[in-house]
Amino acid sequence: MRNETRGTLELTLAMVLSGTLGVFVVESGASPFTVVFFRCVFGAAALGAYSLARGFFTGHGFTPRKLGLAALGGAFIVLNWVFLFEAYEATSISFATVVYHTQPFFLVLLGAVVLRERISAAKLGWLAVAFAGLVLVSGVRPGDTASLKGLGLALAAAVLYALSTVVTKRITGVRPHLVALVQVTVGIPLLLPFADLGEAARLGTGWAWLAGLGLIHTGLMYVLMYAAYAKLPTARIAVLAFTYPAVAMLADWLVYGHHIGPVQALGVPLIVLASLRVTRATRTRAAAAAPRTAARAPEAASPAATRSA
Repeated sequence: MRNETRGTLELTLAMVLSGTLGVFVVESGASPFTVVFFRCVFGAAALGAYSLARGFFTGHGFTPRKLGLAALGGAFIVLNWVFLFEAYEATSISFATVVYHTQPFFLVLLGAVVLRERISAAKLGWLAVAFAGLVLVSGVRPGDTASLKGLGLALAAAVLYALSTVVTKRITGVRPHLVALVQVTVGIPLLLPFADLGEAARLGTGWAWLAGLGLIHTGLMYVLMYAAYAKLPTARIAVLAFTYPAVAMLADWLVYGHHIGPVQALGVPLIVLASLRVTRATRTRAAAAAPRTAARAPEAASPAATRSA
């Protein structure tokens, strides 16, 4: 029980940190590509140092195929960050975060298309509930180009998240910290041509916010999450994951005065409830299958396999 309590505290803290990510992005004052580039730089340094200190590079478990899958998943996850941060600029942290949490449904749809997984009637019903919630949350009116752009960017980020998860699920026998390290390292050369280094040189105090995104929101946050996952049942993980959007909305209101309207607010519990039901069902099925793979090394869990940004 003490182990589970510690895991609960670790995951709650990780989700609270994730909920403050949008504030760090906005306060950095940098463009989304530049923000993600330096998040990858600082994040790679943090995860690399932690993995080296823990001896994770010894017997790492990577093969050329697994390394290629991690790199592909990394390309999807860093582009997911770019689209999400663009959505923050186009609308607000609250709006983008709620829309972004349609991720589990794109994962279900991709599983059906790519992995030929069967979609149950219950999941189809929850997909319909989530879609109804999305329509309410969007609150898009004719001519409201900012909201339409933000909606599209957040949905694109959710799709990229789901693609990364589908790819990363195929990596086994590698510590999740190392998979995450590969993914953020891939982001450095991938985003370098698009990062505005001249802009970065003029950021001043913005550098502290960029460093925080890498060291806190990519290093510390993922270490906490992976430690918690080993201690908690899947149902509790699914529930605690929703600390992230709740904190993000609270932070957006406290710092910037942004909040969603009354009609939009009606859609939030629909998306949260539907996402929770689908996520718990998926993780319960995965847990049931775990005994068949218990003899293998720990299965990978990357940033794409978590319920955070």
